[in-house]
Amino acid sequence: MRFLLIEDNAQLGKAIVDRLSLDGHVVDHADSLSAAWDHCAITDYDLILLDIMLPDGDGRTFLAEHRNLENGTPIIVLTARSEVSDRVGVLDLGADDYVVKPFDFSEFEARCRAVLRRRGGAARNLIKRGDLTFDSLAGTLHIGSVEVQLRTRELRLFEIFIGAPGQIFSKPKLVDRLFSFDEEVTENAIEVYVARLRKHLANSNATITTVRGMGYKLEFT
Repeated sequence: MRFLLIEDNAQLGKAIVDRLSLDGHVVDHADSLSAAWDHCAITDYDLILLDIMLPDGDGRTFLAEHRNLENGTPIIVLTARSEVSDRVGVLDLGADDYVVKPFDFSEFEARCRAVLRRRGGAARNLIKRGDLTFDSLAGTLHIGSVEVQLRTRELRLFEIFIGAPGQIFSKPKLVDRLFSFDEEVTENAIEVYVARLRKHLANSNATITTVRGMGYKLEFT
């Protein structure tokens, strides 16, 4: 998953980026509203984490404008304000959830997962397709009763495919979803990770198919 963090506190921002990166997520960090808009103009995000008080304006302005553009990207507001009226206000503007600072990282991560599940129309972390069982919370994949050991980047790549079986993903799109702006990678890296996933799935009824000139898709036989 690719997240955008809009937070001007450098220490907190680094802590959030480091924590989410441990789970294999790509996190772009913007310390102002202008930087956030620049990021959104370049790529799409699975989740936006939005601070309220920013050096060049109010995060609620970003939230309202983002929703006026009919952008459905989930947004979790990070706020130091704990009054009910403040929480109701951001929810009415279109926020999917809020986290009051200071927060426990375990709860923070759980709220991120919950919002992402709702976006995908799922009530649980568990996805079952064909003979595959994927648990995004535990980070495990089973073929039947046999657990498949996936490295972090392989796990996140598989998460993309299993979330939209039959959908074609181009190499540039997969690079965008798996790597941050700071990482220098080529599309060859995607070929390597796809090849590894194909080996892992060799004994299942799932196949990652190459669609010539377009990309890859996950299919079930």
